[in-house]
Amino acid sequence: MSTKGSMGSQIVTDPPKGTRDFPPEDMRMRTWLFNNFREVSRLFSFEEVDFPMVESEELYTRKAGEEIVGQLYNFEDKGGRKVALRPELTPSLARLVLQKGKAQVFPLKWFAIGQCWRYENMTRGRRREHYQWNMDIIGVPGVEAEAELLAAIVMFFERLGITSKDVGIKVSNRKVLQAVLEKYEIQADNFAPVCVIVDKLDKLPRDVIESELAKINVPSEAIDGILKALTLQSFDDLEALIGAESGAVGELKQLFALAEGYGIQDWLQFDASVVRGLAYYTGTVFEGFDKDRKLRAICGGGRYDRLLSTYGGLDTPACGFGFGDAVIVELLKEKKLLPKFPHVVDDVVMALEDSLKIKAAGVAAQLRKSGRVVELVIEKGKKMRWVLKQCETLNAKFLVLLGTTEWEQGGKVTVKNLATREQTVKTVDELIESMSALNV
Repeated sequence: MSTKGSMGSQIVTDPPKGTRDFPPEDMRMRTWLFNNFREVSRLFSFEEVDFPMVESEELYTRKAGEEIVGQLYNFEDKGGRKVALRPELTPSLARLVLQKGKAQVFPLKWFAIGQCWRYENMTRGRRREHYQWNMDIIGVPGVEAEAELLAAIVMFFERLGITSKDVGIKVSNRKVLQAVLEKYEIQADNFAPVCVIVDKLDKLPRDVIESELAKINVPSEAIDGILKALTLQSFDDLEALIGAESGAVGELKQLFALAEGYGIQDWLQFDASVVRGLAYYTGTVFEGFDKDRKLRAICGGGRYDRLLSTYGGLDTPACGFGFGDAVIVELLKEKKLLPKFPHVVDDVVMALEDSLKIKAAGVAAQLRKSGRVVELVIEKGKKMRWVLKQCETLNAKFLVLLGTTEWEQGGKVTVKNLATREQTVKTVDELIESMSALNV
């Protein structure tokens, strides 16, 4: 096929930097992954929702200072409205919850799988577009909601063959950092900016983090205290720092107790360094990570009880997580757990003479109506050798041939079982009945 059009030189065939094409083999893999997202969500009784790809820019800029604001694909549309390609799904969820108002019955258990866009530096598992699976619970104030979400994440990992030896989930609570800031009399207005900065601890040198904190007027003594607090990895040390009566301690202990009930305790570990970069988190926060430390965070989420009020609603208990498609695929490749996704058909149908091509189309139609995946040979002049090679390429189970002699015997066809090489002659109805009986 020619690669030049009548207008001149060939176009650039690569997709825009940071984006992907999905040829058939990659699309089959993506469909498999999304089906697992959907099945886990279904088993936890979540309902699927979706949102526009383009949202009002204001949906993402109400919380100034977040890294995500500088990564927007934003523009002015032809009506003069400032809009952006969605960089994440949670603000769209909040908007939809507010739109539906009191017409809905809480709690809401919703999930979504959507494409997101961020103009950012690319690394392994990080692109400028990706698909994200979100599960959110709106209207449950206790950590029972977070426990459900963590159990769903673990079930997903287990479905894919990933174990707690491969992956862990670091868990903390934003109230830990809040208590430390209160201890050093840091203004409440500085809480969100501090979270955004310290979330970069594993990406930037300590002196850069210290410099960034100093820029927002955090005293040096407080900086040392904050960074020391983020190294805690035991409840005993946490209690010693902020007191056993702290809400953060109580919530974390209850969450880990619930994890034992779910049987997922081996997957979780307390790690005070987890704060998450988005300003709207208010309580529990968590991140999935690979234990070989070769990849960035696999997933992350937490509690965001004040997100709806950011958009003019009332404070409403809520929590959720986002799980991208890119990092998990890299992990599955790393662990050699990614299955093969061949194109598979049930039957290849071919007319041996041109005079039977119309009849062959009818046979293919009957087989498809019965639920079978059928490849009809529509090319002219193909030899049997080519057809057999095509059957092998398509991983076909049966080859159905229409020849004049058999067809004139009451519409019979020759059926070749490509696994056993057994060959029989049947009517199409007999063929469908026998395949149904064999469940092949």
